[in-house]
Parts: sequence; structure tokens; C-alpha cells
Amino acid sequence: MKFRFLAPASAELDDAVAFYEAQRRGLGHEFAAAVERTLSRVALFPDGYPLIGSYSRRCLVPRFPYGVIYQLRKSEALVLVVAVAHLHRRPDYWQPRES
Repeated sequence: MKFRFLAPASAELDDAVAFYEAQRRGLGHEFAAAVERTLSRVALFPDGYPLIGSYSRRCLVPRFPYGVIYQLRKSEALVLVVAVAHLHRRPDYWQPRES
């Protein structure tokens, strides 16, 4: 399965990595690795996570208060990452990105 990030989701990931790296050296790398493991779980079980919008699902990032919001595009064998969302801020802000 291929992954594609929407531009805002990619920016959210970059911003979160930079934030954590500023908190403690290496923590940004740990966050990025946790997101990578989350994406690996999504690749293995793409239908295994709850629907949280019309088309979107959320898989939680272990150890960090983030979730990867994604949509399955089965006809394209694609996982579209809609958001890398902090779970304690502005719930559902990403919903206008749904297609």
C-alpha cells in the first residue's frame, strides 16, 4: 500500500517533529519513528481503525497525543494521510480536508 500526505498533514508532521526536537534533543526523531510505526500498522490493517468522519479513520500514535487521520483509496491502493492531529487541540479541524 502506498501513502500520500496532503500538504497540510505533511506540514503538521514537520511542525510536531520540530516542536519535540526543541523540547529535547532526539525527541523529534522518536516522534517521527512513532508516526512511522503507526503508518506501518495502518498498512497492515487499513480497515482496522474507527471511522471518525465520512471517509476518514484515525490511528493513534503511541506515547504521543497525536493521531494519524487517513482515508483509504482502495481503487488506487493508497492511504491518503489527511492530518497528523494533536488530540487535545481543535477537534475535527481537519474535516474540511475530507473529500
